[in-house]
Parts: sequence; structure tokens; C-alpha cells
Amino acid sequence: SFCCNGRMKLIARMKLRTTPDQRQCLLETLEQANAACNALSGVAWEHQTFGQFDLHRVAYYEVREQFGLSAQMVVRCIAKVANAYKLDRNTPRSFSPRGSISYDNRILNYRLADQTVSLWTLQGRIEVPFVTGQRQLDLLRYQRGESNLIYRKDKGAFFLHAVCELPAEAAHEVTDFLGIDLGVVNIATTSEGDIHTSQHLDKVRERYARQRAELQQVGTRSAKRKLQRKSRQESHFRRSANHTIAKRIVVRAQDTGRGIALENLRGIRARLTVRRSQRARHHTWSFHQLRSYIEYKARLAAVAVQLVDPRHTSRTCPACGHVAKQNRPSQAVFRCVECDFSGHADHIAAINIAHKGRLNRPMVAASPATSPSLLALGS
Repeated sequence: SFCCNGRMKLIARMKLRTTPDQRQCLLETLEQANAACNALSGVAWEHQTFGQFDLHRVAYYEVREQFGLSAQMVVRCIAKVANAYKLDRNTPRSFSPRGSISYDNRILNYRLADQTVSLWTLQGRIEVPFVTGQRQLDLLRYQRGESNLIYRKDKGAFFLHAVCELPAEAAHEVTDFLGIDLGVVNIATTSEGDIHTSQHLDKVRERYARQRAELQQVGTRSAKRKLQRKSRQESHFRRSANHTIAKRIVVRAQDTGRGIALENLRGIRARLTVRRSQRARHHTWSFHQLRSYIEYKARLAAVAVQLVDPRHTSRTCPACGHVAKQNRPSQAVFRCVECDFSGHADHIAAINIAHKGRLNRPMVAASPATSPSLLALGS
């Protein structure tokens, strides 16, 4: 998800139910479009012309005639090549024969009433039914811009990922905040004392790490394919866990009429040093992903989000305000050396984060939400 001009953009995903003929037709289109991208990349590199408009002027007619693509598909291929060169222009780019390609509303149309999609192929337009969940169907009401056609070799199926723009509504003005402390041992702890532990996630991470090491030792092609599959499974599991935690936090803040105060953790990986035994745990924890999920779900629910300075939040006594490293005798325990106030360290940190949120009231920005049901769209 991401924001643009005050609107929230989310991705709706659906699986195409193709017949064998349709599947072959889409594969041929995918391969031809990516062959055109490779040809365009060669032209761009030869002429050192990487901008979309300039590349269009140099190569459009030649590529369209050579590969038999429609006008708009050539335009999308040119855009794909130009975007690939935005990262750097030091090496020529190449594209997988079955890499994803983009469609826009000139060469793709959704029919939500009967859950079908009409899209251009080398053999002309085809209509393909798709399957997806109710949440994705609700999102598709706001579909705008491009949709990516993706072929999953491991499933032998095609998927569409459609960009959906949700309309904007201002977040509600608040006077109180739900503080959230993000950590490694406990992924998220709220100022109310709710703790989302990483114990289960750690077991899954360790299992995948063992499997990854074993497969890397084998080194065969089938082992590498299995490595890719395991990587996708682990990534999906982590995203699902972060979605669940983020939604619970946002719903709690929404139900109690509060905003959400979060630590500004930019650059945390560079600032923190950890023991060798903890490095894998630290670097596989998705700081940014969880925070981004909380932020976009909060925007969907019109809940204000305030980022606060994380310094000393775990060493400050919320009772007397005394700040000292000695206030943390262990990772899990907080005990003030000045007034003897004690509690769970992460809970204390969340209370301090909530307090900082109240002191630094946010300027409420536009946030996408037009109905209470929109929060469910972002889950």
C-alpha cells in the first residue's frame, strides 16, 4: 500500500480461471511482450536513451511491427523498460521470458457482476473468469490505473494484481493516543499492556532457517526451486502475522476514539548492534512492514498516527520522570532507581510513547476512509 495525493492505493489480487487454450494464449503473449522489452532495452542501451518519451520516439514503430503487439501494449513495454533503468544506468537490463507485464484500461476491463476480465492477447481479446475473496471484490470497486498479469510457475496459473485508489477523508481529531512499542522479543506492546509476542514467529523463522541451510547444502536445481518456494511461504507467513497485529491495534484505537503513537524507527538497523547469535533474529524482523501496515490501516479507519522520538522511552519512569540506564535491570523488567516504580519494560515504553504522542499533537492529514467497512479492505 502507499499514498498519493491524499489517496490510499492498495493492491487487489485475483486468480484467473483459464482454459488450456486461454492459458497457452496468455503464455505466448507474456513471452512476446517480454521479448519486446528485451529488444527495447537493447535499443535504449545502444542509444543511451532511457526516458520513456525518448525511447518511444526512437523504437515504437519498429518494435510494434517486429513483435505484432497492439499499440497500447508497446506503450506499456516501453514504460516497463524505462522504469527498469530508473534504478541505475550502469548495466543493460534483461527481462525474464515469463516476467509480469502491465495492462491498463485500454487493453483490460473488469466485469465485477459476473467476475470476469477481458484482456488483450496476441490472438485478440479473451474473456477469463477470475476468483478472489469478498475483500478483494470490494477493493476492485476503486480500481484505477494498471493491473499486472503474473504467471506463477509453481502453481501453473495466472494472477492479476490491480491497483485500487480509495478516496480520502480526514482523520479524526484526537486528544489521547494508544502507544505502541515495537521490539524483537515482543513484536508490539500497547500502552494498555497488550503484548504481541514473537515466540511463535521465532519458531517458524528457525524452522525455515534450518530448511534453508539444508537445501543450500544440497545445491541441486530442484533444491533451489524448493528454496524459492520456502522463501515465498515464509514471506507470506510474516505478512499475515503483521497484518493481524496491525489490524488489532488499529481496531482498538478506533473503538476507543484514540490516535496511535509509534516510534520513528528510521535507520534503526544501522544504529543498533546486537550479538552474533541475535543477528538473524534482528535482521529478519520486518520493522518497516509492520509500521507501514499500522499506518495504512489507520488511514483507512481515519485514525490519526503520530511518530515520536524513541530515545529513552524504555529508560524513563512514567511516574517520576527519572531517566537512567539503571532503570532497566533486564530486558523484560523496568524498575525506577529513584521512586521504585516497576513494571514490564515494554509496557512502560509504550506508556511513554503514548505520553510523547499527547505532547506532540499531530497535524491531521487526509486519510482514505469513506465508510466503516473500509478497514476490512486493508486486512
